[in-house]
Amino acid sequence: MSSRDLRTRPSGRRPEAGHPAAGRPRTGRVGGGLLDPGQLLVSLPAALRKLDPRAMWRNPVMLIVEVGAVWTTILAVIGPSSFSVLIAVWLWLTVLFANLAEAVAEGRGKAQADTLRKAKKDTFARRLRGWTPGAAALGEEEVPAADLRRGDVVVVEAGQIIPGDGDVVEGIASVDESAITGESAPVIRESGGDRSAVTGGTRVLSDRIVVEITQRPGESFIDRMIGLVEGAARQKTPNEIALNILLAALTIIFLVATATMQPFVIYAKSANPGVPDSAALDGNGVTGVVLVALLVCLIPTTIGALLSAIGIAGMDRLVQRNVLAMSGRAVEAAGDVDTLLLDKTGTITLGNRQAAQFIPVGGVTEEALADAAQLSSLADATPEGRSIVVHAKETYGLRERSPGELAHADWIPFAARTRMSGVDVDGRRLRKGAAGAVAAWVREQGGQVPPALGETVDGIAAAGGTPLVVGEVRPGPDGAPRAEVLGVIHLKDVVKQGMRARFDHMRAMGIKTIMVTGDNPLTARAIAEEAGVDDYLAEARPEDKLAFIRAEQQGGRLVAMTGDGTNDAPALAQADVGVAMNTGTSAAKEAGNMVDLDSDPTKLIEIVEIGKQLLITRGALTTFSIANDVAKYFAIIPALFVTLFPGLDALNVMRLTSPESAILSAVVFNALVIVALIPLALRGVRYRPGPASRLLRRNLSLYGLGGVLAPFAGIKVIDLIIQFIPGIS
Repeated sequence: MSSRDLRTRPSGRRPEAGHPAAGRPRTGRVGGGLLDPGQLLVSLPAALRKLDPRAMWRNPVMLIVEVGAVWTTILAVIGPSSFSVLIAVWLWLTVLFANLAEAVAEGRGKAQADTLRKAKKDTFARRLRGWTPGAAALGEEEVPAADLRRGDVVVVEAGQIIPGDGDVVEGIASVDESAITGESAPVIRESGGDRSAVTGGTRVLSDRIVVEITQRPGESFIDRMIGLVEGAARQKTPNEIALNILLAALTIIFLVATATMQPFVIYAKSANPGVPDSAALDGNGVTGVVLVALLVCLIPTTIGALLSAIGIAGMDRLVQRNVLAMSGRAVEAAGDVDTLLLDKTGTITLGNRQAAQFIPVGGVTEEALADAAQLSSLADATPEGRSIVVHAKETYGLRERSPGELAHADWIPFAARTRMSGVDVDGRRLRKGAAGAVAAWVREQGGQVPPALGETVDGIAAAGGTPLVVGEVRPGPDGAPRAEVLGVIHLKDVVKQGMRARFDHMRAMGIKTIMVTGDNPLTARAIAEEAGVDDYLAEARPEDKLAFIRAEQQGGRLVAMTGDGTNDAPALAQADVGVAMNTGTSAAKEAGNMVDLDSDPTKLIEIVEIGKQLLITRGALTTFSIANDVAKYFAIIPALFVTLFPGLDALNVMRLTSPESAILSAVVFNALVIVALIPLALRGVRYRPGPASRLLRRNLSLYGLGGVLAPFAGIKVIDLIIQFIPGIS
């Protein structure tokens, strides 16, 4: 197996106030926020506008209910009675509540879109004419930002707004992206590399950059964000379409069943002339009002009313975490992911090597080595240097001294030529750096390198760490300089806290985790074992990632990955869920189907949990809705026809007051249960990782059994209340 083969192991930032992501602490549990009752009132006008049949046709189940409400209203006007009027009112309320669920979900997105829209300012661009890399432009012209086209080159200086999405092709600048990400700290954008992408509407704080526009008019990043969070650009996912087809089929079945019931009822009524006429049953069979009410109660109105809201809320939960999903299909795919590809640096590890241990050699004490290592690192501003100072302070109690306290010291900065840094102070000359460089320096100063040094250095490298050697020259007892190696600093790629638990969490969800790294197989194996990932891909090149994703997909598995560079674009496009970092290149963001505005690769794990929560919520409420229909069947049919078919009395377990109260109670319950389930549809069913069989059992017991029992209790309570309405009992 080659070094690039797949190996198997034996085992944020705070957003600004006012931004959609502000004020939400990150927790291990996926949530969606609580429903503010005020949102219902605010969303009511939008719900009323959705009564337009041109909007209702997208939801076949609720369109049938609306048609039934219109027909019942006509019948109530022709033959008014308290029963027919109340049925008509509650059928309209059923449609309204369904629209309200969708309007509330969309309303939350519109609030976020308003914040984004403030970032979209009408501005002018300084377009360069005839610009070529390394040469001065032929001229500059001021044009409205809306007139910019892909390929135009503009210059932006400190204090100016970037007029459109693009890539920095010249210069480096500090950019305020708080309007997009909610993060107040500025970021660096520069030409070349993976930090070249800029977003229109953000502000340059310092310096000057030249930007090549990559967007088409009206298709900027902010435009797409606004369209998606408002729901205007949301398309139904394959699962939603399939479920809509199922619901439509069930509706047609119940429609045919209800229509064909009428001849049997007419015959039974004529055969039992002693049965008195009522508002529900007369010589012409079941009355029109009751037929419509019966149909509405039997078709799956609950899930039909909430299906769209569940999908919108799933997208909203991602937006709350500063992740922009380009389609609902991507969110669904995240819920079905089998394999996660995670970059080692910045995702699994902190990205900066940290001092983990001081290993003395040649009889030197640990405290002496720690003191020398700290002194030689005081002027080292790198993360590694700072970690050495902190480790010496925390482990050995050495006070952190500042370079200012040692005014007489001569600081030796790190140089690529020498591969060392250090300090000359109080007659001591300390050097810290690569093992070979420090060993050669000690020999040059007349010292000896102990044999144990090579074994220690090799052992650290074999364990996946980075060894730094500390050497010293100081006056000996006879006053002559004495050079020696003090010991080795073990720098290790520190695995982020809690990563092993998160990977155990993924494993419990049935997801395989793959660490992707450019490290050699030895180092990769050591880090993979410490982090707890399932497999690793060592010395991985972009083409290796792409080949691995294709191999997984050919095996019938869905793959998710993160990336930020142009070289990641092919793999991001191939992956079922490709999460591009907002700090990455335009090519990466175009290739992925999600963009993380916080550029936090570990968020991929949260995205998968949100996707699973969306699928579980949809399944749970579908189960509840169908179980509801079964229960309502046994609540309504026996009460309605017991006078014609006395044998049905055995099924009339609820003993409702009258056929009219049974029908009206079921219609009222059918409407109210939609409102009651709106918070759950928006928040999502709580997801706990575990085997699919356990989740299925939980849903069937909680939502299946609950869906059967809830109508019996709810309809009975409503019946006890409405029996006092004249014309109902």
